[in-house]
Amino acid sequence: MLKDLYSVIKDSDAHVHFAFLTGVSKFSMVMFSELNNLTDITLDASYGSICGYTDADVDAVFAPELPGLDRQEMRRWYNGYSWGGAAVYNPFDLLLLFRNREFRPYWFETGTPTFLVKLLVDKQFFTPDLARLHSSMTLLSTFDVDKITPEALLFQTGYLTVLKHHQTLPGIWVYTLGYPNREVESSLNAALLEGYGVQERNSFTTRLRLLELLRAGQLAALKDLFQSLFASIPHDWYRKNDISSFEGYYASVFYSHFAALGLDIRLEDSTNHGRIDMAVLFEGCVYLFEFKVMEQSPEGKALQQIKDRGYADKYRSRGEPMHLIGVEFSKTSRNVVGFEVETLSF
Repeated sequence: MLKDLYSVIKDSDAHVHFAFLTGVSKFSMVMFSELNNLTDITLDASYGSICGYTDADVDAVFAPELPGLDRQEMRRWYNGYSWGGAAVYNPFDLLLLFRNREFRPYWFETGTPTFLVKLLVDKQFFTPDLARLHSSMTLLSTFDVDKITPEALLFQTGYLTVLKHHQTLPGIWVYTLGYPNREVESSLNAALLEGYGVQERNSFTTRLRLLELLRAGQLAALKDLFQSLFASIPHDWYRKNDISSFEGYYASVFYSHFAALGLDIRLEDSTNHGRIDMAVLFEGCVYLFEFKVMEQSPEGKALQQIKDRGYADKYRSRGEPMHLIGVEFSKTSRNVVGFEVETLSF
């Protein structure tokens, strides 16, 4: 059916003044010879704002709608989509925000990414990597759904966007992908938690409690919170998914609870002595996490690594209370077995 459609368009090429073809996943021009007269503008910066609202568009067109809305929150929630050019807002979200006057994941709620979640789980994808993936143009242009890489599918469906790109050699481009905004980051991670065996009710309750404990400074209680969470994952789920041996699984579940809250998270944060697994900046405090997966018993290596490598030095200039947290998981018990906290005050 598609081939017949495209052949008619191609035969009428002389009469077509303008045609624009778009969709969720990409049909490669090699699939049909009838498509070889198209120009792919997906990553052409000249057309980067053709399917979204820029800040200038918002100021020019929607000025009457802006009073009473926090512009920075608008950017955090709905801006950030980029294909190599200026960042744009999701039009669907913005129009519903103007109508309803409250921040919600409007676009994400239009569909559940069940297929994406299953793909990421099946491939044992380390979910913190979603915030900082590197890809080539070839990977991003993949169209075979049976062989498609997670980053290509996430990019093509709008869950990841181009944060930056550079040319290493003539014709060799490297694209850094990440979440476009808070809506996608928090909503996708909440959906991924269910894919990793955490029931939505337990996940939501844990996130609310996590927020309470962070605000109250009760960091030692985080150990009990996450132990209860991992203990609630049914044994049958592990048997069906065979994922407990995947070391990144435990850190992924831990990280996704923070990401689902939309907190300011820095992953694999570089220092002059290594990389911090996860840094969280929240309400005037800095939290530095290091994760280790052990066979069975805790060994205290996670916290010791933070101290030995001086990870705290990078954040000392902020003058804020800093919490060093070493978390150790056991593949045998499938739970948190070590949770050490050391607080530095300035």
